[in-house]
Amino acid sequence: MKTPITPQTEFACLPFLSSQNQGWENILVEQFQHPSGEGKTHYSDEHAICLSLAPRPVRFLQIKGDKTHTSLYGKGDISITPAKMPFFARWDGEDHYLQIRIASRFIQSVAREALAMNSDQLELLPEFRTRDPQIEAIGMMLLTELKQENLGGRLYIESLANVLAVHLLRQYAATKPRLSVYEGGLPERQLLQVLDYINDHLDQDIKLADLAALLDMSQFHFSHQFKQAIDTTPYQYLLQQRIERAKQLLKQTDRSIMDIAFLCGFNSHSHLSKQFRQFTGMTPRSYRAKSFPIN
Repeated sequence: MKTPITPQTEFACLPFLSSQNQGWENILVEQFQHPSGEGKTHYSDEHAICLSLAPRPVRFLQIKGDKTHTSLYGKGDISITPAKMPFFARWDGEDHYLQIRIASRFIQSVAREALAMNSDQLELLPEFRTRDPQIEAIGMMLLTELKQENLGGRLYIESLANVLAVHLLRQYAATKPRLSVYEGGLPERQLLQVLDYINDHLDQDIKLADLAALLDMSQFHFSHQFKQAIDTTPYQYLLQQRIERAKQLLKQTDRSIMDIAFLCGFNSHSHLSKQFRQFTGMTPRSYRAKSFPIN
């Protein structure tokens, strides 16, 4: 399911960071900071989550549908507005927040495929001010990717979007689903099929949907069983394999680091260097010079 997210807001302030042009599917992440004011939104096709980043609490008046709420919002407070619900806000003081919009069609797809829910009757409930450590953690990971220009690639973003969708359905749907958990991980045959695919496509932008489709599974259940099988997430395994491929090329060839970055699925020299340093403690250039000098 590929659902583009397009701007639909009447707030005058524009985000100073946005994933709009980064190719993320089913999810839009934007960071805002603006002075006292008011505004309204009405997203027909997306559910909206606002995560406060304000270092000092800000007083808000909010109207969602026919309900009104007034309170102080501080760092970590979360507001959820379901799709099609009109939203008005007035705030006193400089506000700073992260907005996550997730496509309602994507939520319906996850409900149907991962949770066996009747997506036609799916309803998310609004929340004015709540604390949710899991949404906050996902939001901060998305913000980190946004600041780093999506260095993790689509596999990482899709994984976070799926986890967020399942969490919203489990915690904020009017009808709570039963989440089936499959124990034991992927069978060896299926696991090897996925590992071979990753190995053969390291230089490409591998998506979570691609891997799940190999086994005709939902993305959520695939991720869960993959991690059970080898004790790491698909994204972390992909990164590890790309770093191992880069180490081989640094050792066995005199290709430029830029070439090696592209051959291993990294989008730039700096992207490879950042991830390589995190895994090995040194830069690709230092690794080549120290361990495998080419005369």
